[in-house]
Amino acid sequence: MKKIILTLCLVMLSVITIFAFKGIPQANATDNTSSVYSQNQVVAYYFHGTFRCSSCLKIEQYSKEAIEKYFGNEIKSGKLVFRAINVEEKGNEHFVNDYQLYTKSLVLSLVKDGKEIKSENLAKVWEYLGNRDKFYEYVNNSVNSYLGEL
Repeated sequence: MKKIILTLCLVMLSVITIFAFKGIPQANATDNTSSVYSQNQVVAYYFHGTFRCSSCLKIEQYSKEAIEKYFGNEIKSGKLVFRAINVEEKGNEHFVNDYQLYTKSLVLSLVKDGKEIKSENLAKVWEYLGNRDKFYEYVNNSVNSYLGEL
């Protein structure tokens, strides 16, 4: 069942991406990256398209919940930022190439001195989608690892 859902999401993303790159106008396009990064922080990006299946919405929900649950102080201090970004909106298309995105993804980015040092696509979010506790644990451990490098 998980493979079917993943396959359907991949197919939909591929179709949408093809149309997006052929120049179909996108309404209400905004670049969610316009704010300047602080000198040292971790950015947790949730990348999605305009079409949002229930699994994709759940990944965003679980990601945001896990980050808010475990990292409230880091969010308040600016050491950790969560951003949901529609890669189909004008100005955001570069993220597909920047992070080699092929489906909806949670990506961690380590920023030092205002520049990205490294990033990681947390691909197991799809695997743990059926188990909220494992999903939270995976996100918690991954974010902690990145924060430890600040």
